[in-house]
Amino acid sequence: MKKYFILFMVLIHVSVYSQKKTIVTINNEKILVEDFKKVYEKNLGAIDNEESKSIIYNLDLFINYKLKVYQAYDLKLDTLPSYKKEIETYRNQLSAPYLQDKNFTEKLIREAYFRTKNEIKVKHILIRTKKESTPEENLVAYNKILKIRDRIIVGEDFEQLAMETSEDSSARYNLKRKVEGNRGNLGYFSAFKMLYAFEDAAYNSEIGEVSMPFKTKYGYHILKVDSLRISKGEIEVSHILITDTSAIGKAKIDNVYIKLNNKESFKSLAKEYSNDTSSKNRGGKLNKFGMGRMVASFEKAAFSLKIKDDYSQPFRTRYGWHIVKLIKSHPVKSYKEMKSGILSSLKRSGRMKLSDDVVLDKLRKNYTITENDKSKVIFKRKDIRSIPEDSLQNVLFTINNKEIKQLAFVLFLQKRRKGVTVNQYQAYKNKEILKYFKENLINTEPEYANLLNEYEDGLLLFELMQKKIWNKSSKDTLGLKQFFVKNKSNYKFDNLNKSKGLVINDYQSYLEKIWISDLRSKNKIKVNKKELKKLIKFYKNK
Repeated sequence: MKKYFILFMVLIHVSVYSQKKTIVTINNEKILVEDFKKVYEKNLGAIDNEESKSIIYNLDLFINYKLKVYQAYDLKLDTLPSYKKEIETYRNQLSAPYLQDKNFTEKLIREAYFRTKNEIKVKHILIRTKKESTPEENLVAYNKILKIRDRIIVGEDFEQLAMETSEDSSARYNLKRKVEGNRGNLGYFSAFKMLYAFEDAAYNSEIGEVSMPFKTKYGYHILKVDSLRISKGEIEVSHILITDTSAIGKAKIDNVYIKLNNKESFKSLAKEYSNDTSSKNRGGKLNKFGMGRMVASFEKAAFSLKIKDDYSQPFRTRYGWHIVKLIKSHPVKSYKEMKSGILSSLKRSGRMKLSDDVVLDKLRKNYTITENDKSKVIFKRKDIRSIPEDSLQNVLFTINNKEIKQLAFVLFLQKRRKGVTVNQYQAYKNKEILKYFKENLINTEPEYANLLNEYEDGLLLFELMQKKIWNKSSKDTLGLKQFFVKNKSNYKFDNLNKSKGLVINDYQSYLEKIWISDLRSKNKIKVNKKELKKLIKFYKNK
């Protein structure tokens, strides 16, 4: 037993030791055994015959690949605008998972699932702010809504104050349409139906409690939670709408109801009588919806239907008279069933940025970020976007050892003609912190570095093959004809056009063979035969 253990340990030692050795040297670059092994083993699964699994054969392919990549860099194909743009796009895609906090993302998914299962009913008051408001303007709005909150706390009626003070026009009486305001009442809603800041404030407030002021892109809000209940899920319904709200309209909807009771088709009656032009040709069918999407009286009638094909009695909303028929109910599914869908909703809603913010907070703590307050004096200048470049050479802030000068920020500002400078500076600083993080991923994340390097080399090789082989084989008609004449016996037809696909393929292989021969003659290649033998033996035993 001891003998086998020692042998096992020796084999491990030899394997680890040999991987750090050089397998091949091309000019002055030493390529390690482990680098070749990574490529070989990655491609092994796609190799379908023993001959192609040969170490010597694959090492030759690897050397050819390296020679092509070296030439691509020599030709400066990495400086092409199209290449740079493609690499930047890929780098952003590849770095995206590293910019997410997995634990926080899981928290967001579970939070959204709870809020999908449980609907909340609130009323609110809004004091608006401009899209790009100054800190001073924000303070004025905050103090204004805080005073309104104080009035509610000491006993004034929330709904009355919503009608009097809220800058959400839906809260007040609409003179033009002669419609009562909602007095701040928003009805029931669940996850993803409101801005996240609003949803979060609602679900984090106790029933009957008036929240502290909080901000969304619309301004400052306060809200009061009326109730929380298990979600009714979503439903699919068809409806018939008569927009005439007079006695004539009432008679029409009653007549339709009688016809339904006499077993006439709902679909046919919708097509004949409904004034909803967007749904009547579909038999009155509406898109699937949940609570908070329709007017309250419509939702109440629709969700009260329990059996497929049941229909309501005629009822009135501000749009007219309706009859609703149930097509299908969709109760809330299990967490496991909904997880991937919720994740997609998080991405679409922009809430994944919250995970970005968590990562950003961690980076701020991990990096040494030093700001130069003297350089910020330019923020007070109204002509900041037109200051001469030679006057913008002072360092604005540093991230570890990387210096960011005033000029870089001003160039950023010039692309954003609107906005408060202080707010734009914060956005720019965050952008630079994330940029620094992404630039350093190649030093901190080996898997990222390997994937990026593979993609860079692969894209360069594509550009080079296009230049050296593919374009030449399609444009060099004389060369193609000469190749066909010389190798005519290899093809079934004497006519080039009839065998053109095969001829082009063979001509490309011919051109590549000449090209590889030329590359090998111009570069110094030295294979470490000792390590090559070890590697062959390693895979033979394996």
